[in-house]
Amino acid sequence: MRTLVHLSDLHFGRVDPALLAPLVETVGALAPDVVVVSGDLTQRARRAQFIQAQAFLARLPGPQIVVPGNHDVPLYNVVDRLLRPLHKFRRYIEPSLNPSYLDDEIAVLGINTARALVLKNGRINAAQLESLRAAWSEIGEEVVKVVVTHHPFDVPAHIGAAQRVGRAGMAMSLFAQHGADVLLAGHLHASRSGGTGERYALGGYEALVVSAGTATSTRGRGEANSFNVLRLQKERVEVERFEWLPDARRFAPTAGEVFERRLRGWASADAGPATPQA
Repeated sequence: MRTLVHLSDLHFGRVDPALLAPLVETVGALAPDVVVVSGDLTQRARRAQFIQAQAFLARLPGPQIVVPGNHDVPLYNVVDRLLRPLHKFRRYIEPSLNPSYLDDEIAVLGINTARALVLKNGRINAAQLESLRAAWSEIGEEVVKVVVTHHPFDVPAHIGAAQRVGRAGMAMSLFAQHGADVLLAGHLHASRSGGTGERYALGGYEALVVSAGTATSTRGRGEANSFNVLRLQKERVEVERFEWLPDARRFAPTAGEVFERRLRGWASADAGPATPQA
């Protein structure tokens, strides 16, 4: 079993500084095998914000898989947006736009879905999917395959399908062919875990989608600051949500779900709410 910490939507430039040290302490105590950050490290892709994000990541354990979000593309600097959309991200955060981590139990592959010509939503393209295909051809069936993007491949019905990453259907067909297990994303500032089977009819194939809320931003959209901890096995995934408790001034587990692989996808066995320790 591998432990993965999933952070998202840090939004340096609009963070609550009181959360940073407790978050670093909590993540460190979890001793994860890999830390994932699914985009929007900055609020407006400014140099100072990337430097702050870089310093924060340096305090977290590694290895790390970090992908950009739409907020990491300059909004007001039109020249940079069109000609160098992710220059600062690659300089200060992660040189590769398709970072990966692989061991004998898990393969975590990051994909950039942020685009200069799309203000908010994201896209995935055929070249990126071919890169995934090539990577997965070298990975055994027993390995848990995890895909990390900023924009989600599936969303709850009340949010609307338009919030999904562009060309999601094309990507899901490839995921079905190669047995992608878990899809991690952010963007919506909302925590959610569930299977893709209701939206995509792919011959019984179903991936588990896990979306993270914002870990540190003041733009919570009605949800507490939070992050996810996943404990991964090929036939079983545990998802635990850690929330910021303002009165206690710390992050603590508040909910958990267990998903087990069944004949036609992932079945949820509710682990029940966690009770934070005083």
